[in-house]
Amino acid sequence: MKQLLTLKINGESHEVWTATHKTLLEVLREDLRLTGTKHGCELGECGTCSVLIDGDPILSCLILPVEVQGRDIQTIEGLAETGRSGANVKPHPLQTAFAEQGASQCGYCSPGMLMTAKALLDKNPNPDSQTIREALSGNLCRCTGYSKIIEAVEQAAEEMQKGAAYG
Repeated sequence: MKQLLTLKINGESHEVWTATHKTLLEVLREDLRLTGTKHGCELGECGTCSVLIDGDPILSCLILPVEVQGRDIQTIEGLAETGRSGANVKPHPLQTAFAEQGASQCGYCSPGMLMTAKALLDKNPNPDSQTIREALSGNLCRCTGYSKIIEAVEQAAEEMQKGAAYG
């Protein structure tokens, strides 16, 4: 059975005719071709598929798109600042910090980490390392050992406080 859904993703409205049993993760990747959000465990245990819904990190593998119609969905594709042409023109301070700190190795967990970190910094612009650890505790990384990720979030927080941030 299929249903017509209207989803607000990264500030744009998308209509999609999709199977009612598909998760938000599947609709993002398969129907809308927004492949930055990654499949991980598909059980809600790894955080790889984290997106923001009304500013809160949500596991897209555990939610049906019908549940988030009319709500603001942000994926990794919407993290960078976008110009008038729709092209990404400036990376978010988190993206820059992750690159500079070497906070991703294979990069598979990075979209979920970045979106969860953005939610944290939007609510708490000056978190200490323990707060960062707690906020990211639902996001698993098998490569980095987390130190560089935490350092990158701290760096981004500092840069954002200096005025390099945007909404």
